[in-house]
Amino acid sequence: MSKPKVLVLGGCGFVGRNLVSYLVQNDLISAIRVVDKVPPQVAWLNEPHTEAFNSSNVEFKSANLINPESCKNAFQISDGTTWDIVVNCAGETKSGQTDPVYNEGILKLSLNCAKEASLHNVKHYVELSSGNMYSSDKVPHKEDGPVEPWTFVAKWKRQVEKQFAEMPDLHYTLLRLPIVYGPGDRTGLSPRIMAAAIYKHLGETMKLLWNAELKINTVHVSDVCRAIWFVSSRDDTIGQIIGRVLDEYCTYVMNFKKTVVDLVGAADDANDKHLGPWADACRNNDILNTPLSPHMDSELLLHKHLRLDGSKLKKIGF
Repeated sequence: MSKPKVLVLGGCGFVGRNLVSYLVQNDLISAIRVVDKVPPQVAWLNEPHTEAFNSSNVEFKSANLINPESCKNAFQISDGTTWDIVVNCAGETKSGQTDPVYNEGILKLSLNCAKEASLHNVKHYVELSSGNMYSSDKVPHKEDGPVEPWTFVAKWKRQVEKQFAEMPDLHYTLLRLPIVYGPGDRTGLSPRIMAAAIYKHLGETMKLLWNAELKINTVHVSDVCRAIWFVSSRDDTIGQIIGRVLDEYCTYVMNFKKTVVDLVGAADDANDKHLGPWADACRNNDILNTPLSPHMDSELLLHKHLRLDGSKLKKIGF
C-alpha cells in the first residue's frame, strides 16, 4: 500500500511544524506540502523542525488562505492528482482580536479550505477546533454536550463546526483541543511559565486569581500529532467531532480566589508588571529578537473550566 500525500495548511505554525516533523521522522508519507503565509526561514523553527522541513519529500508553498484564489492554488498538484489527507492547522489564534478579524481568519479561511477539499475529493480532511466550548465544574464536557463557547476563537470555531455539518461532500474530522504545549508554543502555557520565571527573577511571590478547583486540561503537541494521524487514517472518524486527545492526568488545576475581579484591569496590570522585566532579561542576555512574550489577554484569566471528556477517541483505540 502506497503512503499518502499530505497537505498541511498553516504548516509553519505551532501544531503544523510539529506535525510535519512527526510525519517525516516516522516515515509516514510519500510527500508533504506545507502551506503558510510565513516562510519557514523566518518562522522561528528549531533545529529538528528545520531538518524535517529540509527533507526531500517536503515542499513549501506560500499562500494566503483567506483569499479563495490563493487557497485554490495551495491545493493544486501539477500532475492532476489530489491529496489523500489535508490537515488545517491555520487560522487566527490570538486572543483579544475583533470579530471581523476572527470572521476572516477563522470562518472564511476554514470554509475556503473545506470547499477546496470537497472539490478535490480529499479522502480525509482534519480541522483543528477549540475545546473552549462549554465550562462545567461537574463533569468533563462531551462532544454531544451543550455548547456555550466562552472565548472569541471558540465562538468562531463553533461556526466552522456548524458549517462543516452542512457540507455532505467533505470527509472531515474536527479535533477540539485543550491547551496545547510543547516545542514552538507561544500562546498556550508559555506566557504562564514566563510569568512564573519573571516573578522568580523579581524575587516576588506569583499570586494567582484562582486556586484549587478551576480545571484546565492540557495536551502535549506530540499527542496532538499522533491523534491527527490516527483519525486521518480511519473511516469511522469521518463526520465526527472529537474532544481531547490525551494527557488524561495532566490537568492544570486552580480555584476561584476572589468573588469580584476586573479581569481586563488585572490583565493590564499584570502585563505592565511583566513586560519591563522581560525586556530587561532579554537585553541582559543579548537577545535582540524573540517570538516569545509574557503578555496575557484577559480571556486567559476567565474563571472557566476547560475540562474535556476524552473517552470517544479512546473507545476507537487511541
